[in-house]
Amino acid sequence: MAILKIARMGHPVLMQRAREVPDPTDPAVHSLINDMAETMFDAPGIGLAAPQVHIPARIVVFHIPDERCNNIGESIPLTALINPQIKPLCDEIEDGIEGCLSLPEMVGTVPRYKRIFYKAELPDGNTIEREAEGYHARVVQHECDHLDGILYPMRMNDISKLGYSEEMAKAKALEELSSE
Repeated sequence: MAILKIARMGHPVLMQRAREVPDPTDPAVHSLINDMAETMFDAPGIGLAAPQVHIPARIVVFHIPDERCNNIGESIPLTALINPQIKPLCDEIEDGIEGCLSLPEMVGTVPRYKRIFYKAELPDGNTIEREAEGYHARVVQHECDHLDGILYPMRMNDISKLGYSEEMAKAKALEELSSE
């Protein structure tokens, strides 16, 4: 396994549609997934898409730790999705703060569907079909956007809500103090 270099915003690999993976059981795909997982955990991150490690393939890995579940579900173990497809299950959109390993130290407020259905191939050749809501849905949408050359700032409605995470945290803390 290896830690891979993460592409940052502006790199051409992040601005194109990734190619379909013809055989999810290919040992090279398994090796890439292992390297992506190691890279994601090392970063540290919640998710990673193959284009973020300079591979234009339709593969994402993610996990949802307990502390991100907010009592609405169980944590999601490391999951690899190959050639994923997403469909919204409702029209309800929710704003949430997102960061990205390709935009280090930055965060922004991004609207996402609250509930989705996703379908993908797994590394063993089986298919996963799952409904997701809340943070789980947000992570899947964020990572799958990378497969279509979309970074989260492109989804934002208000670019003034994009900034360095440290500065945004200070601003939020000041806002909370002034409202008391």
